[in-house]
Amino acid sequence: MKLSILDLAPVNSGSAFEALQASRELAVLADERGYSRYWMAEHHGFENLACPAPEVMLGYLGAYTKNIRLGAGAILLPHYKPYKVAETFNMLATLFPGRIDIGVGRAPGGSPEASIALSGNFLENVKDFPHSLQTLLHFLQDDFDERDFFSKTKAMPVPEISPVPWLLGTSEKSARRAASYGMGYVFGHFMSDKETGEILNLYQREFLTGFHFAKPYTILAVNAVCAETTEKAEQIAFSVNKRQVLTEKEKRRNGETVELQLTKEEELEVHRKREKMVAGNPTEVKEQLLHIQSKYPIDEIMLVTFTDSYKERKKSFQLIADSLLR
Repeated sequence: MKLSILDLAPVNSGSAFEALQASRELAVLADERGYSRYWMAEHHGFENLACPAPEVMLGYLGAYTKNIRLGAGAILLPHYKPYKVAETFNMLATLFPGRIDIGVGRAPGGSPEASIALSGNFLENVKDFPHSLQTLLHFLQDDFDERDFFSKTKAMPVPEISPVPWLLGTSEKSARRAASYGMGYVFGHFMSDKETGEILNLYQREFLTGFHFAKPYTILAVNAVCAETTEKAEQIAFSVNKRQVLTEKEKRRNGETVELQLTKEEELEVHRKREKMVAGNPTEVKEQLLHIQSKYPIDEIMLVTFTDSYKERKKSFQLIADSLLR
């Protein structure tokens, strides 16, 4: 089984600096324990998430790792010009040959105010996403038609091994687009209520051979936590899910200082979040991941893990590696 990590750089306690150092330590562990990829997510304006610029973090992680592939999960393309994104990832691919992925998404990654501060009219930029994505792929592959305005414009430096492009999504539209562009597809199972199997099968059926992928390649992003005992894993899962629900409740109250208690509906939401998670001791997590692998047409599983401490998160990935990657 191929396993990878998607890191949102959560700020569990302390500072953003401590969160990013914890990410570095986890990337080193992942490199040593046989994980295939380590991707950093992009978020803007969140006090509890420390990484608005994955491309910066990837250069930092590359200096501390040797073999693991590094990537963005995802670069939120509507905020940026494709040429600049291609230049940035070509430079990373030049520094770390054969190790760079560029996952692309179309979500805002923050509040409407943050989106305006980044790129102006985000909704207009989203409408242009298909064209922006095509342009990015042409810059990465250096294969513009000679009649194209950009045909003589190269994204420098040109690496010996180009960054590998992926599309991230949670819908039929994203699956169909990844297939039509011949891209690898990452489905966010942990953040989607859609029918996972149907969407992945759609991608498989409609895939057209692309520059990097001769056949469809699917990664499933799954929320997972592993601890030495079932009880400890369930405790971590409940605590994290409860905190997420309460955070959303506080946002709805516009940050007012109130005593936050779970309503019956919110308790059900905590349980719904748990149902989508993989959680347990190493044997249980192994069985659940193998079941997911057999259930869906996937090539790889990417783990997203939230815990109450960096130590618990690191231990979770260590236990999973010992169980499945030995």
